Amino acid sequence: MTQLAAFFESIKLPSMSEVAHALIRSLNDDNTGISEIRDLISKDPALSAKLLRLANSAQFGLPRGVSTLDDAITMVGMAKVRTLALGACLSESFPEIAGLDRKEFWRSSMACAGYAQWLATGLGMDGQQAWLTGMMLRLGELLIVQAEPEVLQEIEKLPHIPGVRWQREARLTGFSEGQITSELARRWNFPPQMVQALAQSADPITTAKFSRLAGVLHLAGLLAEAQPPGPTAIATLPDDVISALMLDVDWLESKIPDESTFINITAL
Repeated sequence: MTQLAAFFESIKLPSMSEVAHALIRSLNDDNTGISEIRDLISKDPALSAKLLRLANSAQFGLPRGVSTLDDAITMVGMAKVRTLALGACLSESFPEIAGLDRKEFWRSSMACAGYAQWLATGLGMDGQQAWLTGMMLRLGELLIVQAEPEVLQEIEKLPHIPGVRWQREARLTGFSEGQITSELARRWNFPPQMVQALAQSADPITTAKFSRLAGVLHLAGLLAEAQPPGPTAIATLPDDVISALMLDVDWLESKIPDESTFINITAL
C-alpha cells in the first residue's frame, strides 16, 4: 500500500449526492446535452435555487432576471451552469471544521477558481474546467485536517504567505493539499487532466511532463492568497511558471481582474 493510499484508509470520504456524481460523469461525456444537465440539476430543488440566485447576481450582469433553469443555461451557458452546480455540491459535501474559517476558506477557493478561469481563458484553454479545478484545489486541506486535526493551527498559521501553506502541509503530512485533492478527484472519477493538474499544482515545473493546467492552478492559488490582490501581486509570481506557460507579464498586470467580481460566498 502506498503512503497516499494509507492516508485515504485513515479518513472517511465526503459523501457526494447522486446529482453531483452524475454531473461529474457528464464532464467525461462530450455528448451530454443541455436538456440532460437541466434535468439532472432539477432533481435537487435546493441546488436549482442556488443556481438561479447566482445567475441573478451582479456577477453576471444579465440584461434581465432569470426564473428557470432553462433561462439560466441559455443566458449563462451550459458549461458554466454545470461547473457552478458542481462547485455548490462540493461545498455541501464537506462539514464545517472547528478552528477553520469556513467563509474565508470558500472565499479563497472561489478566488482561486476565478483566477484559474481568467488565466486559462487567456491561454486558449478550457476556462470552465480551470474554474472547477481551481475551486477544488484546497479540498485536500479539509481531508488533511480530518485525519490529523492537530495540524490545522500550524497549517493556517498567520501570516498567510502565498504558497507557504503547501510547504507546511508537505512538511507535516507528506502531501500538499493538491496531491490529496488529486486522489479524491481520481476516486470520484473526475477527468484525468484535472487529476494530473491537481497532483502537480504545488510544484508544476519539476514534473517530467509539464501540465499547463497545473501551472495555471499554481499561479491562481498564489494570487488567491496575495495581499493586497491586484497588479502588484503579479511581481510575486514565479518566473519559471510564467515562462513555461508563455504568459506576458505586461498582459498579466494590465488584465488581472478584480477578484470581487468572481467571489459570491452566498451562492455556496
